[in-house]
Amino acid sequence: MILRRIVGQLGFEVVEAEDGRAALDLLGGMAEVPALALVDWNMPNMNGLEFVAAAREDARLREITLVMVTTESEQSQIVRALAAGAHEYVIKPFTSEAMIDKLALLGLVPTGANT
Repeated sequence: MILRRIVGQLGFEVVEAEDGRAALDLLGGMAEVPALALVDWNMPNMNGLEFVAAAREDARLREITLVMVTTESEQSQIVRALAAGAHEYVIKPFTSEAMIDKLALLGLVPTGANT
C-alpha cells in the first residue's frame, strides 16, 4: 500500500501481482512492458529472486528496471539479488524519501521529486 501510494503520486500506473509467477503472466499479457517493477523477495509460488532471474531471461522483459524491496537485509541476499539482475535493493522499512531517492538514482523520477 505504501509503495502504491509513493509510485502513484510520482505518476506511475500501478498494477499488482500476488507472486512472481502471476507477475510474469501479467507482464506477458501487456501490450507495453512497464519501465519499473518493485519486487518483494518473499512471495509464494515464485519468490522475488526467481522472478528477477526469469525476467532477465525473457528478451521482452530485460529492459524493465527491477528494484528488490524486502526485509531481507543480509549482505549475501543483496549480492544475490543484484547478481540475478536487480538494479537496486531497498530494505524494509523505508521512507518515501528513500524510495524516491532510489528511483531518482535510476533515472525514473526527477531528482528532488516530492510525494
